[in-house]
Amino acid sequence: MSAASTPGTGSRADGAAAAPAGPLAGRRILLVIGGGIAAYKSLDLIRRLKERGAPVRAILTNAAQAFVTPLSVGTLTGEGVFTDLFDLTAEHDVGHIRLAREADLAIVAPATADLMAKLANGLADDLASTCLLASDRPVLLAPAMNPTMWANPATVRNVARLAADGRRFVGPNAGPMAERGEAGLGRMAEPLEIVAAAERVFGGGRLAGRTVIVTSGPTHEPIDPVRYIANRSSGKQGHAIAAAAAAEGARVILVSGPVTLPDPPGVLVRHVETAREMMEAVTAALPADAAVMTAAVADWRVAAEQAHKLKKQPGGGPPALDLVENPDILATVGRHPTARPALVVGFAAETDDLLANARGKLERKGADWIVANDVSPATGVMGGDRNTVRLVSRAGIEDWPELPKDEVARRLVARIADALAAPPSQEG
Repeated sequence: MSAASTPGTGSRADGAAAAPAGPLAGRRILLVIGGGIAAYKSLDLIRRLKERGAPVRAILTNAAQAFVTPLSVGTLTGEGVFTDLFDLTAEHDVGHIRLAREADLAIVAPATADLMAKLANGLADDLASTCLLASDRPVLLAPAMNPTMWANPATVRNVARLAADGRRFVGPNAGPMAERGEAGLGRMAEPLEIVAAAERVFGGGRLAGRTVIVTSGPTHEPIDPVRYIANRSSGKQGHAIAAAAAAEGARVILVSGPVTLPDPPGVLVRHVETAREMMEAVTAALPADAAVMTAAVADWRVAAEQAHKLKKQPGGGPPALDLVENPDILATVGRHPTARPALVVGFAAETDDLLANARGKLERKGADWIVANDVSPATGVMGGDRNTVRLVSRAGIEDWPELPKDEVARRLVARIADALAAPPSQEG
């Protein structure tokens, strides 16, 4: 392991002292800089971390050195910059283990597809991957890559495995790419976003110490082995809310019906199929500080699932289905006698009489808020990436503009954090 000799004292260029207080003050950061064009942002990230009183050591991969130099990185950290695993001088005391263990947090920015694949599969063929594998401290990944690479099934699998292993994520964001004419999900989070995520690791999030239950997606109610009753819910809004709550430091339990979305990073996910399974998973997760019931639960199921595929009989007409009502999950949580969350939020997806139906649901279900949205086919909300909601409570109605579902999620989670921090008389 070699460290390039660099000048600098680690102080800010303007001579101002690093902030002595805050979640990152005195926290030792190991910054792993991967080989991508977003590596240039790591220089500002170092400055932002040091402004908050966090000492920073940096590892540059071979590819990263094509974008930033050890000299520039070391000038900002005020430390030697580490580049090579096989350095006899540094490795006489197993330096890569020392680097990993002396850090309170490892940040990988940019976290390239290659670096994440190595970490997900336990590979250790250079200094960066070896230190990450040897670390028993939190690891925060800031992915950055082309949108097609981010959506590749291999990357999706690696991200899911890393999340299951307890690795934390910030980003990626959507926007223009370095490749001419390309845009999409894959931009590295901005340095201040990464700093905020690092602060949450040490209890800096507004929902730190809180437990939030989120339901998402549809339910599938089987008719026979090949048919079921369902709806068009994609789960995008519910998954976005779970991710936003986790980003604010909450312990999030996401109960998800059948969707094609990847599990949000840093979230405990319970996968279910039917309304009864969702009810069981939600009640098992109680008690919680807040419950956000986003799932579009089927109202009915067949009384008895057929063991064999129903066959069409010539001239016999369609079969008659004996339907029974599914359990009401929102009402069960909203009126739970012993473990009702402090804040219960329901969703009302309506095609007509939006506000009247939302107000009625608020009262019937015992919820604190109802997030009402028009899901008429012309709106494109079901399965789309944008939403227009109205927040209905006993205090009145709040109209929100049309927003990306991720932004709806962030606004709602901010409101939840406000409500949980307020005295009980101010909630709702």
